[in-house]
Amino acid sequence: MSGALFLEVIHMWGETILKIVPVTIVLALVFSVLSYFWACNPGNPWWRKKELVTDLCYWFFVPLMARVVRIGLLVLGASVFFGIKDPDGLIAFYDNGHGPLATLPLWVQALLFLVVSDFLLYWTHRMFHSGGFWKYHAVHHSSEELDWISAARFHPANLFLGTVAVDVILLMAGISPNVMLWVGPFTIFHSAFVHANLSWTLGPFRYVIATPVFHRWHHTALDRGGDTNFAGTFPVWDIMFGTFRMPEGELPDNYGAENDAVPASIEGQMVYPFRQLVRS
Repeated sequence: MSGALFLEVIHMWGETILKIVPVTIVLALVFSVLSYFWACNPGNPWWRKKELVTDLCYWFFVPLMARVVRIGLLVLGASVFFGIKDPDGLIAFYDNGHGPLATLPLWVQALLFLVVSDFLLYWTHRMFHSGGFWKYHAVHHSSEELDWISAARFHPANLFLGTVAVDVILLMAGISPNVMLWVGPFTIFHSAFVHANLSWTLGPFRYVIATPVFHRWHHTALDRGGDTNFAGTFPVWDIMFGTFRMPEGELPDNYGAENDAVPASIEGQMVYPFRQLVRS
């Protein structure tokens, strides 16, 4: 069984790489051109980042880790809450969703998924900025040369208790996994977009969808905006709960995990939260 499971993981890793490589090439070209003309901050282009190898490791392995854990939790959830354990039953259960939500048009399910997941992630994000959760989220904030390739820098604990957990909750609630065909590409592009070195605010649309300047304020020091702009996609949550920040005529700069000496290497970042836990 363990051998079969290992082969399945290798197969999924191969599939993931085949999807990620062309997407990465397109994003690299798009944001290289855009940041050349509309850079928010001067400095090295993304391919000359000091921690480029670290970000590339995250960029290619985070999707695999997320996929494996998501599938595992969905299988576990179907077994525990719905009593479904055989492979055919699992496929039939999740294939097109289940319950009332699955009867909605797919585009409505996709929109519902985006809105509800963003609302849940807003509060999860705020949780990770408090107490003992911060040491895991500090890894994401440790990038001092913030750019589109920084979007995937998440400690596994942060990833699993955030994005993956929310995905599993909504899919178990009945939303069809087919919405990922729409939501997935949007999420990948938009996540890279808000981390990109761009001076774009999108004018009045800054209140509709998160922009690079909106999110880059979140990556600044606490006294400048690091405790604001928690929404991943829709700034309305920050507006509603008093955490919105977009100073007129000013651009964010100087990024990093303030007062946290997070290692530059991926292996160092993996153990960093646990070392902090031992020290505390």
